[in-house]
Order: sequence, then structure tokens, then C-alpha cells
Amino acid sequence: MASPDRPRRTALTNVRVFDGTRLRSPGTVVLDGGRIGADASGAHVVDCAGSVLLPGLIDAHVHVMDVGELESLSDHGITTALDMAAWPPSRTDALRGLRGLTDLRSAGMPALPPGEHPLLAAFPPEATVTDPEAARRWVADRVAEGSDHIKLLVEPPTPGEPDPLAVLAALAAAARELGRRTVAHAVTSGAVDLALRAGVDVITHVPLDVAVDGTTAARMAAEGRVAIPTLVMMSAVAERRGLSYDPARASVTALHRAGVPVLAGSDANTTPGAPAPIPHGGSIHRELELLVAVGLSTVDALRAATTLPAKHFGLDDRGVVEPGKRADLVLVAGDPIADITATRAVERVWCAGVERPVPRL
Repeated sequence: MASPDRPRRTALTNVRVFDGTRLRSPGTVVLDGGRIGADASGAHVVDCAGSVLLPGLIDAHVHVMDVGELESLSDHGITTALDMAAWPPSRTDALRGLRGLTDLRSAGMPALPPGEHPLLAAFPPEATVTDPEAARRWVADRVAEGSDHIKLLVEPPTPGEPDPLAVLAALAAAARELGRRTVAHAVTSGAVDLALRAGVDVITHVPLDVAVDGTTAARMAAEGRVAIPTLVMMSAVAERRGLSYDPARASVTALHRAGVPVLAGSDANTTPGAPAPIPHGGSIHRELELLVAVGLSTVDALRAATTLPAKHFGLDDRGVVEPGKRADLVLVAGDPIADITATRAVERVWCAGVERPVPRL
């Protein structure tokens, strides 16, 4: 008999698995503890009646404040969430490793290089990094606090302000030396250019002023950069501020055509002073729909929330349904390859092998 702390072995039968390119014929997937197993002997059998099994979804851009938000993520099939700025560390620490809930990875406190930053008031003074010589120590401090990746708030300099390029480049280099990816908040074309010149690994958001063009997209692809467009957030900001959403949409189309890996991130948050409130959980399904609307295939969109964030954030134990991998899984009714909105029809969710009772959403 399985111990209370160890999920029992479960065999999901008559289930169609998304393998990263297609749906397999109905078969069996074994959950053995917190991993996907291969031996169904003695397992509790669950007949999935032809429903589709996806790797647990990964929201590659969130801001989580409390357990309730983690629960909402889990309820919507998101088994891993990449927090893109959080403070203090104790808040994030309290949300890590909770049994049966979304696995949280966090940037911790973001770096604010020289310049004007609309979000400056949300973080303590030590978030500011004005000296390239201090970059190594700043990144080392974040790693010591448990940061899984390093977030940089990038704004192009205005006349009379110091150029932040040297500080940004030093932060990116220091993070690379310590084995951490850097993620740049960049919401204008100037910020995207600055982040690329600084050597940042991942660009999150897309511009609302001037679209990323084919030349910049090709450069990003050639240099191995990654994009998390957060179209849910960009569309909300455009609507709130009376701006055109077209540059954001055109940017993602150009990035995808150039071969830049595009990851699904919602920028879900309830942060006071945020550009727009985005609900946790359901917004990732809207993000997938928006990605399909700008030119990604449904398979590309599913990969954007499974295999690609796992690959580009070094989460080698998840993102696919294979023996030995973490048993992060979501069962949905319908065929999301035929219709991406089928991801919303969540029937069951497992976080590291622990099934979470899913409410009727």
C-alpha cells in the first residue's frame, strides 16, 4: 500500500498522449510516485475514455503572491510557473515545494539598472544596480537567496541619463558565469535593442511602439535568444492606454517566422500598480489562443507551454510525457491540436504525481 506521502501507482488507460508533435493512439500512462513509470502491475486503473493527456502546462511569466494564486494555477492545468519578480525571498520560499500544487521557480528581486523605471516603487533600494563592478556581487546575492533566473528591468536611457548598457551587460555576464539565465523586461523597441546588445538570454513582453522587424528577429534567432511575448498583458495594456495592439501582434509573427523560440507566459499578477491585472490560471489558455491568432500552429502553441519552457529554463525533468519524467500532467476533453480552446476543458491535474481535485471552471 502506498504511504500517505507517496502517491499510489496509477495507470491512466485509453488516453491519447500529446508527444510534442501529435496525439498518439489511445494507450496507457503509468504514474509511479512522483514520476511517470513503465510498469502498470498492481496499479489503480483510471479509464480516461479517450481524453487527451498533455504535459503539465508551464506559465513562463507570472507574479505569485499567495497560496490561493498557486491553487488557481493548478486548477487550470499549470503545474510549473516561472515567477519573473518577487520580493521578499521569504514570500517565495513559503510557496515552494507545496504538495499537490504548482511548482514555483522565481527570479526573486529584479535588477534595476540606471534610468527611470515605472515599477521602481515596488522593490527595495537594493534592487538598483548602478555600477558594473557591483554586478557580480548583486547576482551572487540573488543566487544565494534562491533565484532560479535573473530578471532585468530594461528601459532605454532618456537624454541626460546614464547609459545602462554597461550595467546590463555586466549583470548578464555575471549570471552566465553562475549558471543562471537572464530575462529582460522590455516593452519598447528601444528596450529590446538594448537588451540584445547587453547579451540577455530571454526577452519578455513585446513592443507596443514599433514592431520587432525581420532583421531583429533573425538576429535573435541566430544568437539563440528566446521570447516570452505575454500577449495577454500587452493586449490589456494596449486597451487600457488607448494604444494599438498591432505592433505586439506583428512582433510575435516576425519572431516565430524567424525561428525564435516563443514561450507562453501570461504575466498573471495581482500586484498593486501593475500595468493591468491578469488572472492566474485561465490567462494561460487565452495566451495560447492569442499565439495561434498571430500565426503559431496549435502544436507550436502547445509546445510553447510545455517542451519549450522546460528546455530553455533547464527544467529537464518535465515538459514531456515520458517514463522517468516528473508526473506533471493535465487531462483535457477534446483535441487541442484541432482546436486550441480545448486546453480550457481541464478534467484532471497531477502535480508531481499528486492529483488535485479540479473544480468545475
